[in-house]
Amino acid sequence: MFVILANAFSSTTPILVGRAVDMVVRELGKVTPGLEPELVLALKSGLATTLLIFFATYLGVALMEGLFTFLMRQTIIVVSRLMEYDLKNDLYAQYQHLDTAFYRRSNTGDLMNRVTEDVSRVRMFIGPAIMYSVNLFFTITFSIAIMLSIDVKLTMLVLIPLPILSFIIYYVNNLIEKKSSVIQAKLSDLTTKAQETFSGIRVVQAYVQERQMLHHFERESDDYKEQSLSLAKIDAIYFPVMTFLIGCSLIIVIFVGGKEVGAGRMTAGNIAMFIMYINKLMWPVSSLGWVASLIQRAATSMRRINEFMKQAPALKDEGTIEKKMEGHIKFNDVTFVFPDTGIKALQHLSFEIPKGQRWAIIGRTGSGKSTIAELIMRMYDVSTGSIEVDGQDIRNWKLGNLRHQIGYVPQDVFLFSETVSENIAFGLNETVQAEVEQFAGYASIDAEISRFAEGYETMVGERGVTLSGGQKQRISIARALIKKPNLLILDDCLSAVDASTEKAIQQQLDQVLEGKTAIIITHRIFSLLHFDNILVLNDGAIAEQGTHEQLLQKRGFYADLYAHQLTEQKERSDLAA
Repeated sequence: MFVILANAFSSTTPILVGRAVDMVVRELGKVTPGLEPELVLALKSGLATTLLIFFATYLGVALMEGLFTFLMRQTIIVVSRLMEYDLKNDLYAQYQHLDTAFYRRSNTGDLMNRVTEDVSRVRMFIGPAIMYSVNLFFTITFSIAIMLSIDVKLTMLVLIPLPILSFIIYYVNNLIEKKSSVIQAKLSDLTTKAQETFSGIRVVQAYVQERQMLHHFERESDDYKEQSLSLAKIDAIYFPVMTFLIGCSLIIVIFVGGKEVGAGRMTAGNIAMFIMYINKLMWPVSSLGWVASLIQRAATSMRRINEFMKQAPALKDEGTIEKKMEGHIKFNDVTFVFPDTGIKALQHLSFEIPKGQRWAIIGRTGSGKSTIAELIMRMYDVSTGSIEVDGQDIRNWKLGNLRHQIGYVPQDVFLFSETVSENIAFGLNETVQAEVEQFAGYASIDAEISRFAEGYETMVGERGVTLSGGQKQRISIARALIKKPNLLILDDCLSAVDASTEKAIQQQLDQVLEGKTAIIITHRIFSLLHFDNILVLNDGAIAEQGTHEQLLQKRGFYADLYAHQLTEQKERSDLAA
């Protein structure tokens, strides 16, 4: 409605100007040359008053055109922003539903590019592209209808360039679509390269690889630049061609229209109207190329977004069990193969952890220790066999309910760019500062946090960059403990702490874990912690199991590892002495 009204008023202004021109010509034609200056005679004849009325009418029409143009833009541009908001939220929700396997095979730059660049291009289609397309249709419809009512022959001559324009748009659009797909892919690569550099900046600087990384980025950036320039050159064809074609139309109007005026079949006002209508058509026709480019880019971006939105997570959250977990875990002949690499991490693994017991899982790097934790957290589903939690298949549990009741500290510690307090309370719906400090004490980090300039309100930086490795690990332990879970999984979470801190944490854990099922995954032996059972893994299978004393008597891998650890401790003590 706003587009139609804006164009209706816009199409009226050339008519007013044309009639004003005809009136001026007619009044000046009545003046007898040589008696008085033409302007004075025109003013005396009342022409000035009539022109003033025309001016006021023109101003009113222009104001109404401006009002409805404003409402048109306000309506559709606001709608496009609201759709952009919804689309970004939908994409973000989809990201959180997808499983770990998806993120292993996707790069961060491409994922970020979909939320930013692709959504922005779709928004440009929903807003400006649709608005200008609809506006173009009504502008052309109103303008050509009025031009035809004045003179059919001249109108047809003026419209001769349009078929040429249509052919150019069709040809160039195909090129734009192809190049837009390539550019989007290049932009994803460029974003990924930058993200990797920023995340690993300490490694880059430590190995003095700034210049080499800059060269890598320059190569990626150069490819993106060349593709973008190629597309820009195609876009640049439009406006010179439009200007040339519009110029041709003006020449036709002046030449043919001038003859018609001389023959008395048209008026000077008609020529003025034609020139104004051609100028009105100049921007809409010229914008065809830009709009076509927006549509093609949006089509490419929307296709990428749709491909992503159709991604189904490998993990199906179809479970119905929602109850308090007791912590009884059972592996039944579990074999697991990573879906993307084909690596067999676990093979025919069977064991049972009664509720309230404390188990350790020990083994060399790559033996499958962390995979057990990920399967219990149901980051993956087993390839064969089954995992039971409290006597029920893990797939029958509601996924959110299952994970909410497990305290998990992964091997790769991750902190958010928030305060220390917010990172510790991350798993809680409500934050109680006293509890935050209490569980920070259990993780032996409270004293260090208190020495920070802003205490628990200290910002930890991206991925906890302002903290040491040991501090990040202990904050992660506090984050897991504050949930008060009945099942706690600690995956090699003390590798970055010193011996005295490790001893303090072990003593605290011994109290906190009382009555809870706990799985401690490590490549070291904790002599201060009592374990009901210890699993020793080798190549994804159980090599040994038993209590600390039983495994020492077997004189196998566990006994060798313990002897080696004691030797290291003795050497450190000797050096300290």
